[in-house]
Amino acid sequence: MNVPFVDLAGQYASVKEEIDGAIRDVLGRMDFILGRDVGLFEEEFAAYCEAEHGVGVDSGTSALELALRAAGIGQGDEVITAANTFMATALAISYTGAEPVLVDVDPSTYTIDPAAAERAVTEQTKAIIPVHLYGQAADMDSIMQIAGRHGLVVVEDACQAHGARYQGRRVGSLGHAAAFSFYPSKNLGAYGDGGMVVTDDDELARRVRVLRNYGQKEKNHHLTVGFNRRLDTLQAAILRAKLPHLSQWTALRQSHAALYDRLLESTGVVTPEVGANRDHVYHLYVIQVEQRDRLRAYLGDMGISTGIHYPVPIHLQPAYRSLGYGPGSFPVAEKCAAWILSLPMCAELTPEMITYVAGAVSSGYSDVWEEQLSLPVSARSPVSSSN
Repeated sequence: MNVPFVDLAGQYASVKEEIDGAIRDVLGRMDFILGRDVGLFEEEFAAYCEAEHGVGVDSGTSALELALRAAGIGQGDEVITAANTFMATALAISYTGAEPVLVDVDPSTYTIDPAAAERAVTEQTKAIIPVHLYGQAADMDSIMQIAGRHGLVVVEDACQAHGARYQGRRVGSLGHAAAFSFYPSKNLGAYGDGGMVVTDDDELARRVRVLRNYGQKEKNHHLTVGFNRRLDTLQAAILRAKLPHLSQWTALRQSHAALYDRLLESTGVVTPEVGANRDHVYHLYVIQVEQRDRLRAYLGDMGISTGIHYPVPIHLQPAYRSLGYGPGSFPVAEKCAAWILSLPMCAELTPEMITYVAGAVSSGYSDVWEEQLSLPVSARSPVSSSN
């Protein structure tokens, strides 16, 4: 059996008429730049996030950067974030002229460790970016309390967490602002790049709208040095057609994750842990296993596509050598980078596919340990998440 990591073609087939109709409507109006569907999608997605404002931009990276800029973050400031995030989180900080300050993460949820974040606060610290990694919200109560004590701005990196909840509230409504990505493989994905800033702050939303469109509030009247970071109307129309299906797709992802959990329970691999009062939307289903690369090769031979998110943490990337971190700086993030493996996860998977993947993980994991330890299966100890 061949099991794809994601199935974009399958998703398109399920909503083809709606997508094609939305594209035809834009072509009929020819309003390609900040057209009708952009404004409508901003309203609809903000409402979905239980927030007041949505401002469409050209990528999740831009959403992070412009939210920080609109909050006054710039040269000489420090912004705290997690060491195990995608590179774009740190890059967005750097683009503003601020410096990323990295901290370690919770070993169970892979999200930012609030205690480590507070220890990293200095006089130069102006913001925290908690990353809702893999589809699970960070510990936002703790983060917001820290921000309140130190007068910090909180910008949620919700690029992987469309629809996730914390304490019953949707991500995007928890901090001062939030950034979403609509990269094609996201839970809500466009057919190209796209992003959005979501916020309850009227002034911050106004500033992002100005910054994304050459610094102008109205045509040819430029209030500040801005950027060309607009969400394309075609992408907004596609996202509008998909948004009504997002809750159903999320429910399928959660059902798939529950089946993975059950089938992998006795294998010895470490399955995702959901933090208290959180609803995980499983953008990725990530396990931990020693000898990860060998297991991944085994699964590939079985026709199963997998991913590693992310094999090199930010502090060990050559691009950020200047920050002064090195091996051992963030042991949890480094251990995760060595052990994590993302299994196939999308709404279009079938129970048969998940059963096949779980069986292959079980047999592949056993084969790896048998070769490594030269012991019978019955004598092997399961991998501990604390190793």
